[in-house]
Amino acid sequence: MSLTQTPIEQLLSFFTLEAVAPDHFVGQSQDLGFRNLFGGHILGQALLAAGNTCEERSAHSLHAYFIRGGDPLAPIHYNVDRIRDGNTFSVRRVVASQADKPILILSSSFQAEEEGFEHQATMPDVPPPESLAPTGKSDRPVPELMGVQAEVSSMNDLAIEIRPIDPVDRYHPVKKEPAQNVWFRAAGPVVGSQSLHRCLLAYASDFGLLATCLRPHSTTYYQPDMVTASLDHAMWFYRDFRIDDWLLYACESPTASRARGLNHGNIFSRDGKLVACVTQEGLIRRVQRA
Repeated sequence: MSLTQTPIEQLLSFFTLEAVAPDHFVGQSQDLGFRNLFGGHILGQALLAAGNTCEERSAHSLHAYFIRGGDPLAPIHYNVDRIRDGNTFSVRRVVASQADKPILILSSSFQAEEEGFEHQATMPDVPPPESLAPTGKSDRPVPELMGVQAEVSSMNDLAIEIRPIDPVDRYHPVKKEPAQNVWFRAAGPVVGSQSLHRCLLAYASDFGLLATCLRPHSTTYYQPDMVTASLDHAMWFYRDFRIDDWLLYACESPTASRARGLNHGNIFSRDGKLVACVTQEGLIRRVQRA
């Protein structure tokens, strides 16, 4: 990270893609100290690539499959297929690849501005973010997996400030209900269109959601015998918001079985508006270490 850049400024620099050919974009990776490239990074950039071909409409949903782990030190190529442009909706398909191998496939739909019926779930009654402690230096990298540059690169996820309401001890977890509420926001101002805010929300939505299905099993992905990974990820956007204002992530896990866990999340603005819904299935595998 440049000494003159804040973490959020560096993150924003990754959300400018280079157009190298019609409907072909290249984005830069970010090393957060994992085995692989952070899934939210690919997700957010893939949505950005799709939106670059559909600037007159707003993303309202995405469905993505993580095919293989990405290289956090290599650029990512995004090839966009313009599946359909209708009177109200446009559909795009994006293949993210490195070294000519796909790492993510995303389908996304964009909608022209339209009025309609309104109803929503009620935001949980939780303590305000100011009353909670932040998660510390970094909520993501696993120390045993960190590389030589991890001490520096792990600071990048401070671009998203996270304040859990009922946190789990990373290394000594106890059994809890398969639900959690977490406040989060960009750690600094974000100037840009609603499209950029939605791409950054896609990025941030991958922080901690998978951990919900681990809570009733007294385990976390920081434990050396656990292998976890996002398998697929879906989002629906319903109302405008600002990623640099506090958002509440209300998460629950209805089931886990066969080394997979399902997680749902509703994202509310601070004034109680339901702005987005998320569903993710993840790999949660306990392995025997030699």
